[in-house]
Amino acid sequence: MAYMQRDDNRLIFLPLGGSGEIGMNLNLYGHKGKWLMVDCGMAFAGEALPGVDLIFPDPDFIEDERDALAGLVVTHGHEDHIGAIPHLWERLQCPIYATPFTAELIQDKLNEAGLDDVPMVIVDHYDAFNVGPFNIRYLALAHSTAEGHGIVIKTAKGTIFHTGDWKLDDNPLIGPVCPSTALEALGEDGVLALVGDSTNVFNESESGSEADVRASLKELVADIEGRVVITTFASNVARLETIGEVAKASGREIVLLGRSMHRIYKAAKATGYLKKFPTLVSEEDAEYLPKDKLLIACTGCQGESRAALSRIARGDHRNISLVPGDTVIFSSKMIPGNELVLGSLYNTLSVRDINIVTEKDAFVHVSGHPGRAELRKMYDWVKPKMLIPVHGEARHLKRHAEFGRTLGIEHTIVPSNGDIIEIKENGLKLIDHAPYGRLALDGKSVLSVDDPAIVDRKRLMVNGLVIVSLVFTDDNALAAEPLIVIKGISGCDDDAFYDVILDTAETAIENIGARARESDGMVEEAVRIAIRRYTRREIGKNPGVEVMITRSDELEL
Repeated sequence: MAYMQRDDNRLIFLPLGGSGEIGMNLNLYGHKGKWLMVDCGMAFAGEALPGVDLIFPDPDFIEDERDALAGLVVTHGHEDHIGAIPHLWERLQCPIYATPFTAELIQDKLNEAGLDDVPMVIVDHYDAFNVGPFNIRYLALAHSTAEGHGIVIKTAKGTIFHTGDWKLDDNPLIGPVCPSTALEALGEDGVLALVGDSTNVFNESESGSEADVRASLKELVADIEGRVVITTFASNVARLETIGEVAKASGREIVLLGRSMHRIYKAAKATGYLKKFPTLVSEEDAEYLPKDKLLIACTGCQGESRAALSRIARGDHRNISLVPGDTVIFSSKMIPGNELVLGSLYNTLSVRDINIVTEKDAFVHVSGHPGRAELRKMYDWVKPKMLIPVHGEARHLKRHAEFGRTLGIEHTIVPSNGDIIEIKENGLKLIDHAPYGRLALDGKSVLSVDDPAIVDRKRLMVNGLVIVSLVFTDDNALAAEPLIVIKGISGCDDDAFYDVILDTAETAIENIGARARESDGMVEEAVRIAIRRYTRREIGKNPGVEVMITRSDELEL
């Protein structure tokens, strides 16, 4: 039975991603038997999932409700808001609504995934449109990419303002100045609940202006003699435009490195941005330019191993190399959880005597998210009756809710992914829980993070692997000495260790007796237990043990 019945007049909020974490934003609103999805994003997997690049929210709940899913409305084009769309759309199969730049990015991803028939509705103005029982209107807000938006969602129960990611910026360079008059008008009309960005709630001050970063980068690069690399979030179109202006001001040619950087550049040009961007130099030609005449804009500001900057740092980029005295500017903020990866990248560059400049060394970055000073202004304009903080770890959400209460917002709730929250005229109520989980992009396959393949890989990464190959004769005796393969265990290259594992396997087989040796399952279990018991006792490891059995009647004569 569908969770939302046709005559269900409740107004429901349900996050499946982005509440209790930064990234993977996927939020649902339910009303009158229909669901509205807002955003469908991804996050980087990290070292906890070896071999996995990206993770997504698991849409099982809404997939079961797919007939009631009226549409997906996208706030803006950052990967943590759109990155899961090409991987999950076939499970959703609903129309997608986005403004032109964001739609261009999504369409490119869909085309790359071979999805040619996805219904895409490009909203190229700010008139209201209907998605099922929800009346939707985009409200332009400043953010660290083009076309950042909040979404005004009008329902029979009241108006929800879903802010998306936003900040205040009197000179954002690309996009409008934060429209305080529009927000004040929204507040005058009445906002039942605000569902809002919590990322920078621990910062008291405002986030700062892109225009100030541009001025600072121009001044910084003007004094650098060698090659300059500026790495940033590729989706920050204003920052990309700034890098172009820095190149012109410093008399340098510019080259773009990284697929994401080229994708954003292409989408921005196609939708009317970057009109004065300097002519690009190809990767192949860049190496022939004098060092003080080259500026490289590239991906990899979070230390991603396959991104352009990491390949340059390792010295294995096919066209671009750095030498002592060159400078890498990280025009970005370190995402929580990336400290070790970025630290390793910094060290790789430092060992090669390449200069590093981060936000701790110079004014090279401003956030795209609001500090408390900006939140205070937003709530003063919008005057929401209720607050649901999203887009943050648990500590961010809790602090945001507390801050909202200090501003006189009486009704707040700290959501977790899977919480089904009813938004009522007199408050917010947790009424149920929906199943939620995580999916992993493993090569070209999308799997549960609990899939046996991933679980086994994690176990092997920690404890190593022993493979035992056994051949039995017709009378269930060993036809030959077992063949042992040992991987990822201390001492695995030691002949003495091999001999002990071999002896342990043979002894286990002898001890179970001839009758038991007729059963492959009993042999496998005996050998597995014996080897694990030994390794656990002697070296403190509990490796995976795989036993392969061949019977003589299975052999070709």
